[in-house]
Amino acid sequence: MPANEEKNKELSVKQRLARFLENRKMRKTSERFAILDKIYSSSAHIDVATLHQAMLADGFQVSRATVYNTLDLLIEAGLVRRITLGDGVNRYERILVVNNHHHLICTRCGKVKEMKAVKVVEDLIAHKPRSFEPQYYSLYIYGLCSKCAKADKAVAKERK
Repeated sequence: MPANEEKNKELSVKQRLARFLENRKMRKTSERFAILDKIYSSSAHIDVATLHQAMLADGFQVSRATVYNTLDLLIEAGLVRRITLGDGVNRYERILVVNNHHHLICTRCGKVKEMKAVKVVEDLIAHKPRSFEPQYYSLYIYGLCSKCAKADKAVAKERK
């Protein structure tokens, strides 16, 4: 995505948050917008502890509770999605600039790689029951990343 288009998306994300807060008569705090910015400035899946540390490093004196509460607001506003990648840790990812995608998760080192949605899953969603309106989907594929698989092969070769 070109830089200008990414910047326009980012502006619309901030505008959506501002509108969401205005409609609920909530304060538009710099901390809320900074948390939104941290999530949207990274393609990583960020957890609360990492996000909290990043906020402190940027000079924001926020509690973990503030981070949790803001994340709940961002989810409600439709700007962020909560995901779990099989290790029991909730992570958060931006959803306005990212299309449906799948996660390849290494069961050894925990590395996560995103891949574009595949047609077979999109076809399944297209044939949804009439009584169900999907909002998003996610597919998690567990296995070994190339680095861990290579290490396994090296160990197996040494044993022979």
